[in-house]
Amino acid sequence: MDFKGLILRSSTILLLLILLFVFACSTPSWFPIKKGSPSKAKTKDLMDKEVVIIDKEEYVKVYNPRALEGANQPKYLYIPVNEYMAKKETFTSPPYRKEDPKRGTSSIQPSPPPPGIGDQFTVSAPKPTFSGLKKKVVITHFDDRMLPAEETFGDWIAEKLIKEVDRRSQRVLFVDYQMVKEFLGSRGVPLSDLEKPIVLQLLNEVFGIQALLLGHLAGPYTFVTKGDKDQEETASAIIKIEMKLMDTLTGRTLKNLEASNPVLATKTKGSFSEEKARVKAIDVTLANLIGPLSRELDSLDWFCRIAKIEGEEVYLSAGRLTGIKEGDVMEVFRPAGSGDRGELKGKIRISTCFGIDASMGILLQGKRPEVDDILRLAKREDS
Repeated sequence: MDFKGLILRSSTILLLLILLFVFACSTPSWFPIKKGSPSKAKTKDLMDKEVVIIDKEEYVKVYNPRALEGANQPKYLYIPVNEYMAKKETFTSPPYRKEDPKRGTSSIQPSPPPPGIGDQFTVSAPKPTFSGLKKKVVITHFDDRMLPAEETFGDWIAEKLIKEVDRRSQRVLFVDYQMVKEFLGSRGVPLSDLEKPIVLQLLNEVFGIQALLLGHLAGPYTFVTKGDKDQEETASAIIKIEMKLMDTLTGRTLKNLEASNPVLATKTKGSFSEEKARVKAIDVTLANLIGPLSRELDSLDWFCRIAKIEGEEVYLSAGRLTGIKEGDVMEVFRPAGSGDRGELKGKIRISTCFGIDASMGILLQGKRPEVDDILRLAKREDS
């Protein structure tokens, strides 16, 4: 009997068994077939998607394929994450692109412009450098008080205002007003109740909105002077814009702003003079409002809410777009009866940012957090 050969074969078999046991217990990082955890896989798939947490549920913002069928169809839909993950090939998500206008150009331009609108005034300034966290603000469509239904400027002015404030400040993040309207509609809350403290607090708890801006318009009113046959007609316009900035946490009014334009600054001749005069009136009036509004928004202290808790994981409806980084430490406060922050409960550390603006954290110290607890930035990992 060949004892040496038997020993060699036994050693080879034993070595193979050991290798099989090692591979069964752990798969090396370079191995081509490796199954990750479901949460990590989901985080990777949603990395470039806009994820919002509404009533403790995660939704992905996608284009509405029926948006072109009529005015009653919203441009975007919010699909539950599980449904999106199961049918993600059938949905198209809008990419988030931050506009970066060139220096010296005006960002106050109509989108889309009414027919015949001419050049706009330059009223903007470059953004200052800022490394903090952005506050979430929603601007409602401005109420046209005295114009016919076919001559509405409210949504157009709100869009112009958002673009200009976004150009001036790096401390504000605007929430989609259409999403807010759809949510309130699903709850049976009329838009006329937006100023009520209970509705403001609801927007704060669900979306993390810190401030709401309401606006009212009186005008624009146009004055036209008809010339002789050889002379062009002359038009001028005036408008009054009123704004109310409200704190959603406390329900209090933070600031009332109003402005109107000098009529002479809008004097225009030639073709489409009425339309051009109206746009000039809007631009001049907004130029007087944007500076004070931007300063008021910049002065707000940042905070957010806990949107959902699953086991040891704490979900926030704020993430990369807000400026949150992995490793950031947040202080957890119990909400006070007045809506402001109460006692300090503990701290959490941000472990993962997912989607465009959402994140997860774990308890670092203190009491177990609860949904709707208030979070404020304590320190950064690199500070």
